[in-house]
Parts: sequence; C-alpha cells; structure tokens
Amino acid sequence: MKRKSQLAIGIGIALAATAASVFPHSVLAQDEEAGDGIAKPAIPQLTSDNVALEEVVAVGRFISSSRELTNERMNDAFAVDLLGSEAITRLGDSTVAAALRRVPGLTLVQDKYVYIRGLGERYSQNTLNRAQIPSPDLTRNVIPLNIFPTSIVESLRVQKAWSADLAANFGGGAVDIRTKGVPDDLTFKFEVGLGSNDANPSSVMSYAGGGDDNLGIDDGTRALSPTILAGVNTYQGNPSVNSIFSIMQRQDPSASLYDAQLENREYALALNRNISLQSESANPDYDLRASLGNVYDLSDDWQAGFNVGASYGTDWRFRRTNTATFGLPEEQNGIKEESTQSVNIAGTVNLGLRYGDDHEISTTSLFLRNTDDETEVFDYFNENRQRSGGRGFRDYRLQFEEREMTTNQIEGTHFLGTSTREQLPFLDKLFGRLSEESKFEWFYSASEAQTDIPNQVSIASETVTDFDTGEVLSESVRLTSSAADYRFTELDDEVDHYGWSATVPFEFESSYVEVSGGWDHAQKARVYRQSQFSLGYLGVSDQTVLEGTLGEVFSDENILAGAGPDAFANNIAFDRQGTNSNSYLAATMTDSVWGKVDWTIQDTWRVAVGARWEDYRQAAVDWNPYGFSEASPQVTTDVDELRRGVFNEDRIYPAAGITYMGDLWAETFQLRLGYSATAVRPDLREITDSSYIDPITSDLVRGNPGIVPSDIDSLDLRAEWYFSNGDNLSATLFHKDIENPIEFFEIPASDTTVAREIINAESATIDGLELEFVKELGFLGNAFETLFVQGNFTVQDSELVAGPNANVPTNPVRPLSGASEYVVNVMLGFDSHDGAHTASLIYNVFGERLYVAGRNGAPDGYEQPFHSLDATYFWYPTERLTFKFKAQNILGELIEIRRGDVVTFQEDPGTLVSLGVSWGW
Repeated sequence: MKRKSQLAIGIGIALAATAASVFPHSVLAQDEEAGDGIAKPAIPQLTSDNVALEEVVAVGRFISSSRELTNERMNDAFAVDLLGSEAITRLGDSTVAAALRRVPGLTLVQDKYVYIRGLGERYSQNTLNRAQIPSPDLTRNVIPLNIFPTSIVESLRVQKAWSADLAANFGGGAVDIRTKGVPDDLTFKFEVGLGSNDANPSSVMSYAGGGDDNLGIDDGTRALSPTILAGVNTYQGNPSVNSIFSIMQRQDPSASLYDAQLENREYALALNRNISLQSESANPDYDLRASLGNVYDLSDDWQAGFNVGASYGTDWRFRRTNTATFGLPEEQNGIKEESTQSVNIAGTVNLGLRYGDDHEISTTSLFLRNTDDETEVFDYFNENRQRSGGRGFRDYRLQFEEREMTTNQIEGTHFLGTSTREQLPFLDKLFGRLSEESKFEWFYSASEAQTDIPNQVSIASETVTDFDTGEVLSESVRLTSSAADYRFTELDDEVDHYGWSATVPFEFESSYVEVSGGWDHAQKARVYRQSQFSLGYLGVSDQTVLEGTLGEVFSDENILAGAGPDAFANNIAFDRQGTNSNSYLAATMTDSVWGKVDWTIQDTWRVAVGARWEDYRQAAVDWNPYGFSEASPQVTTDVDELRRGVFNEDRIYPAAGITYMGDLWAETFQLRLGYSATAVRPDLREITDSSYIDPITSDLVRGNPGIVPSDIDSLDLRAEWYFSNGDNLSATLFHKDIENPIEFFEIPASDTTVAREIINAESATIDGLELEFVKELGFLGNAFETLFVQGNFTVQDSELVAGPNANVPTNPVRPLSGASEYVVNVMLGFDSHDGAHTASLIYNVFGERLYVAGRNGAPDGYEQPFHSLDATYFWYPTERLTFKFKAQNILGELIEIRRGDVVTFQEDPGTLVSLGVSWGW
C-alpha cells in the first residue's frame, strides 16, 4: 500500500509540475489571482487534486497522461478531439495515419489518407504545429499521413468544428500534428525493435538495385543517363531512328540508316537494363530510435533547452492481390504479387529559449525520408485474352520511389506580464490598461517536399497458360516498340507560411471576454516533371530472344546483335513517349485576416464568434520539358488557355459557437453548438482542361476549367460529461450541407482504359452521431479496478446528388466516396497496481464504404468492413527499462472490394507481430 501511495503522489506531482511548466498561463492556473486582477472563467479542470488517490493508481500511465489533453479539450470554444503520445504508444500505431483511425468519425483509406466524417481526403486540412506543409503526393495537394512516424508526435489535434483562426479550406475537419518539443529536464531514450508479418514468404522478389538502397536513396544506378538527355536535346525531343536519320542526312548526306540505328541503340544501352528478377530473403522488420534532450538555467531569468531525435527502420512486405471484373469474373481476372522493401528515416531538432514567464521562442527542424522499392508481377486475363483461351498477359513493374520532407519552423509567444512592463516601461504606458494575460504570437515555417522516382520500369509480356488452373506455362516479352516503359519522375513542392496573432482578455463584473485576431500568408509552388521512354522489338531473328529473363531480353548482345555488314539482327527501337501534358507547374497564394470574440458569462454561458477573410489565388499550367519549337512550346502562350489555368477568389467566412457549462449528471458538463460556413477549393491542376495519366492509378484524368469551390455549411451539437475520477462521455450530432461538391466521375474511354473527370456534383449532405467515452471498471469489483475501457462509435448517413454534370452514373443519388455508415473503436486497457505492466486489446471496424462509383449500369464498388483486432503489452521492470509487444490484425482479416455479388479485389495484409525494448530516463 505504501508503494501505491508513493506512486500516486509521484504521478500527482508530475502532473502538477508538467502543467505548471507547459501551461504557465493556461486555465490550469485559474484559481490563482492574476497580477492585474483578471481571472479566467472557472471551468473545472481534471488535476491530481480532485482525483482520489487510489483511483490515480488504478488508471495508471494511460489515463493520467491523457488528463492534460482533456483539459485542453474542455477549454476549447469549438469541438476538438486529441490523441496524446502515451495513447498512441499504447495503441501500437507506427504512423500518424494509422493512429488517427482511432479518433471518432475518422477512417483510414489506402493506409495513408484520412477521411473525416465521411468526406474524402480533399476535405481534410493537415498542418504541422499549426503551419501548412507541402505534399509529396504526385498529383494532389493532400498530404499522405503515413509519411509521419508517431515517434516525433507529442499529440494529434483534430478539430471538426471550424473556427476563424483556421484556414477556410475546411470540410470534414483539420488535423494538426504537434511534434515533441524541449523537455523539462534531462531526457535520454534508446529503442530497438524487431517485427515480422506472416504474409511474407521466406523469400521475396527483387532485382539488382543500387549500393545505397538501405539508406532509401538511389546511388545513380537507376537515374536518367546524361547520354539520353544529350540525345533528346540534340534531336529536339525526338530521338527516334527516323528523326535521327533525318537530321543526320541534313548535316551529312552520306549518313546511312544504319548510322541512325546505331546511335538510337546507344541511347537504349544507356538505360538501366539490369532488371532480371531475383529471389531475396525477407528479413525481419527492424527499427532503431534515439532521443536526447535537456534544459539549462542560464540565469535567474533565462532558460534554454534542446531536444534531438532520430530513427531508422526498414521492412519487407509481400502482397498477393486477386482481381476480377464484375461482368465476367471467371474469364477476366488476375493475380498480382508485389514485394516492397521500405526504408523510413526521421530526424528532429528542437531548440527553445525562455525569458522569465513572459517570453518564449522555439524552433523545430524536421527531416523525413520514406522510400519504397517495389517489385511487381501481374498475371491477368481481359476482354482481349480470356482465361479459357489459354493465353494471357504478364506485366512487370519495378519502381523505386523516394519521398523526403524538410521543415524548419520558428515561433514565439510573448505576454505583457509584470516583469516585461518593469523592464520596458514604455509598454506599460502604451498598454497599461491591458491584462497581463495579453499575448502576441508569431510563427514562420519553410518546408519542402520532394518525390523522386529515378526509374519506374514496366515490361509487357504474353503468356501461355493452363486452361483449367490459369498457371503460366511459358512467357515472352511482347513484340512491340513499347514493350518496356521507362519513366523518370521528379516532384518539388515548397510551402512558406508565416503570420501573427494577438489575444487580449477583459474582465467585467460577471463576465470574461477574450478578443483575438491575426494575419497570415501562405504560398506554395510545385514543379512536377515526368520523362517517359520506350524500348521494344519490332522484329527478332529468333523467338527465343523474347523468352529469356528481362535482363537477357534487353541485353547488350540482343540490342547490338549483327546480321551482317551495316545490319542488325533484331529490329529494336528506343523513343520518347508520353503526352506533353504529364508535367506541370502549379502555385497557390493566400492572404488571410481573422478576428474572434470569446465571451464567458457568469461561468455558465460562453459565446464565441469570428470571421476570416481570405484572398486566394491559384495557377496551374501544363509544362512540356521537351518543347523545342513554337509549334510545341514548353509552356503555352495562348492567353485563353493560360486564363483557364487561373483561379482566384476573396471571401469572408463566418463561425459561431455557444456553450452551456454546468454540472448535469457530472462534476463538469458542457453543451456546445457550433456553426460555420467554409469552402473546399479545386486541387492544383484540376482547373486546367488538360488530360494526363495519373501516375498512381494509371487512369486517364481530365481536368475541368469550369470547376468551382464547394461551399459547406456545418452544424455541430456536442454534449460532454467529465467526472472527477477521470471518466468522461461525449455525444455529438453533426450535419453538413455541401453545394457543388467536387468529385471524380468516370467518363467514356476504350475497353482497356479507365478515364475520370473532375466535376461539381449538384449537392451532398452528411448527418451523423459520434459517441466517445472513457470508463474505469473498478465499480464492478476489486478484480476490475486495474481495468478501463475507452471507445468511440460513429453512425452517419451521407447522400450525394450527381446532377447534370455527371456522365450517366449508374446511381445518380449515392453515398459519398469513402463514407462509412458506422465506425467503431474500442480499447480494453489494463494497468497494474505497481505500474510495472500495461496491456491493451484494441478493436476497430468501419462499415461498408463506396470505393468506386459505377457508370452506365455498372454496379458501384464497395470496400467491405475490416475487423481489426490489435494487442499491445508493456513491461516496465525498472524505471528506465521497457519491454514492448505488439500484434496487429490478429483476426487475419482480408481487404475486399465488391461490385454487386462479385469480389473484384482481395488482398491479405497479414498479421504483424513485433517486439521492442527501450532504455532511458
């Protein structure tokens, strides 16, 4: 009992000390009189003082660590949800994307995009420490959240009701990733982990890469050769045999066709053709993490600190995917096998400087690298070759994709406190009547995201198969000039975001008013360049030339094989491919001014109103890097076409909220009602009328210069109950009306091509209910006092009216893409009395959600519910040593998409088991 009491007191002191150091001016200190006599509204807080001693022990590490975030949630004028680092660690999620699926109303799509309240990723707003950041996504502005490891995260803040201090490009909600900062004392931590996925075979497919692949960068092995670039420039973007021969003859009439063929082959030889598949051992996952931080008292007033961290991880994943068409699933189907080696590297540096209690400046520098090296074999049958015919297709794809993000941020907070007034008397003369809680905040953030695919190779082959099983009996590379497709892709996305805000509180006899406002500027520039080349045989001397390994088929010997003087045995061609609109330039710029009034009346009613003015400008233009003439310029000079690629608007967006505070059924009860009017704007190049191939889906995508922003009206009604023992319950009703929702719709195309166009549908609505709770189970008896349950449930109904702009959709009225009728998250937690053991069983499931909308009678495709059951266990044998165990997808669920009664997609993500150990203080 003595040890339990000491632990409880220790936790209480730690909470109080942390609250005092991190929130010196927050509502945690509301009972202390400010020097100027102004006190903030008496919203009750959850601290160690109002929680029974034994109950603190029972809830242990998890609930205690979350209390600080609960206070922030209670004090916010608008509805927010928060997830702290302790909770994320306990849940066992390694990326921000995976962690966010635990938040009410959020679902994860493609393991990287977050849908909030049934609205797609374009309707979500993502920031890093409140600042806008770039995206490494090749075609969209949205940020794939799986690039952020949870090891850098202090907390995740999800705001679903808009307020004027947020950017007005707001639909479902805003996610702010808040990184770890300077600690309160000396900290050090080192961690190592190992893992395995049961879907991985003992060996996986791979190919000969570069010497630096384990660092997540290509050493130049795959890069576009200077020889090819020189040839493209010499022959003005057309290095084909005929172009070379034509220019050669103009320069030297004696030049022969053989000379042109030889030079064309020299360009072919400059491609990386060491692409034969090989078997490689699927090593266990492993990761290393380390961090170090401290704070120093430089004098009585000055304090400085730092925190540095780094992590490295690598893993192999094998995926086997079964596909089928909904019309003839027995005849038109395929099996795709993909091996991926991933490398993830992160580094952070945080610096902080504080002067007294009034002034603080901090910096954050972040580097992320996320690289996937993919090897894929896809055997399939389509309308041209059906399974019963005994002949099919095989496509190979080798892709090395590097994604990097670098962010540098600095921010400052300055209070008009007593010490500041004493040292700077002129401020007291200017602002003497203002509260000491008045503050001025500023920030500057510069970020750059880069994606580099130094080589994506696709090879098309034909197969002879067994009539009954579909097993491949033999294969040969297709006899076509484009049998091998080489693509080299570069993306550079830069964002600068800076601004300031000021907050001034006023106290009256029975009310408290906080007036705030600010300005910020954000600008984004994106350069996307793709080069595409083809290599293939138009004729061969012997069919066996096409039947070896990929490296053999495209070997030096086959390319240069002679059939006699001035003649080649095999007719092979190298050329530049792709449309001239795949590359593009895009930019956005936004200036914003906002104001907000937050009025608390008799500690019972709270009214918050605000408005934001935004001046938004956007431009996009197709870029042809290989334009060498007026007929084919790099950038169009057509004024009308340029005008169609420009969009701008300036508007005022309002928000209002009212909160009732009382003690209905709990020590603290709050009832919030919020309204906002916002918009979601077209993305990057969607405002142009060009067509391009989506590098992710290979779909043909057509822009639309007539696209307009989606206007969104939102209503939220939220009731919150906070109990003194740490339990809480919240219920939220929400409604959204969307005018002109931006959606992709399928349009007519060839049999083997999927084409989509971005359009404004007519309207959409979303109605839903969210429930969230934390409950200790000690009330069931002594045997349960170390257990607690936390969970959330969301039920919602969405409806999209396609309208006249859609091209004959099968269902003109349907749910929104990605919207689930329900989402369930439940965690059963255990914290031992002595604090040495914690364990969790975590369940997540989403309801059936629309994956693809059918056209012209074709059924819609729905992703089926996925029942995710995970488990985590932590053992703390000493204060400095921790052992960890994690298991994910224990039920072995499959990912499935159905169109009608046909399973058109099925994949086994496997069950992941990992072990880890950490040491530090």
